[in-house]
Amino acid sequence: MKIHPFEIAVAQAALDDLHQRLSQTRWPDEIPGSGWNYGSNLTYMKDLIRYWQTTFDWQHQEQQLNTLPHFRTMIDGMGIHFVHERGNGPHPFPLILTHGWPSSFVEMLKILPMLTDPARYGGDPADAFDVVIPSLPGYGFSDRPPRPEQGADTRIADMWSRLMTDVLGYPRFGAHGGDVGGGVTCQLGRLYPQQVIGIHVLNVSVLPYLGADAPPLSNQERTFLAERERWDAEEGAYAHIQHTRPQTLAYGLNDSPAGLAAWIVEKFRSWSDCDGEVERRFTKEELLTNISLYWLTQTINSSFGPYYADDDEGEALRKGERVEVPCAFALFPKNLEHPPRELAERGYNVQRWTQMPRGGHFPALEEPALLAEDLRAFFRPLREPRSTGE
Repeated sequence: MKIHPFEIAVAQAALDDLHQRLSQTRWPDEIPGSGWNYGSNLTYMKDLIRYWQTTFDWQHQEQQLNTLPHFRTMIDGMGIHFVHERGNGPHPFPLILTHGWPSSFVEMLKILPMLTDPARYGGDPADAFDVVIPSLPGYGFSDRPPRPEQGADTRIADMWSRLMTDVLGYPRFGAHGGDVGGGVTCQLGRLYPQQVIGIHVLNVSVLPYLGADAPPLSNQERTFLAERERWDAEEGAYAHIQHTRPQTLAYGLNDSPAGLAAWIVEKFRSWSDCDGEVERRFTKEELLTNISLYWLTQTINSSFGPYYADDDEGEALRKGERVEVPCAFALFPKNLEHPPRELAERGYNVQRWTQMPRGGHFPALEEPALLAEDLRAFFRPLREPRSTGE
């Protein structure tokens, strides 16, 4: 399989169109004193859109992004974009990082140098990784699937296995992910134990088998599942519409940059450890780089694919299925779920269970040092003395 260097190059016409649309934003009204209770706050959104229009410089961000080694390759007839950064150490070990929604590959860029060059951050060069950061199909600069497929996590795991082994020449590698990327990472560990030395995830993205003939639930497990249902009822409207009628939603988000920004930034605020002030955790530059990526590639609709295709396969392991490779769970307090360890141990070979002191759903951006150290600690005893890669 051929690998082609890739450079980000957004046409000036697309940027001019974006600025014109931002200048013509038609603002909704707002219930006085509602804050963020009804959704994205009007005062904050006006400030963010004003900054996007007058101050944010996509061309500067593009130049910075293009300092990284970007590539594209074809896997099963689909073009996949990825960053592949070599490690600086005696024997860097390959590690694939998979983002989720409403994120993109840019979420992983702050943690990237901490993993490839740990000595630069006071760490041991022996902990260096060769890091691969792909864009999920339908996200960013990867191709869009022609249709949503059931079992999307499994399908993408198949592609990632081929990317790492057939395309890049790594016979063994580690994997990390959260959200959609967590589901992909879990399936990588389950399906490819001969290639994957271990998985590191942020939550139990794929639930263990909990059928009628499974062992009885503990009190903690019952409490967790009840809390999960409450969260879905109170906060899960976004997922329900993306699962049922994504096309209808996409007309507004693909046509209005302000609407797209409101849809995405509300999740960065709600799901992060920011105490209600999103810019405690993310700068406007970070937020708008991610949002601009969705806008300029027109991929918000295709990013809904894993939600629309979601079924029981994407929610739970079937009877008899288990992830036997070593598994690590890094639980950040403001992430969406806080499962008990015994639930994970039903379907996973749990070797590390870390309760983080702070952070939320986007730890590679929020707490990159904490996440990097947990990744190093988990994979350190699993490493082989040498790894290869073309």
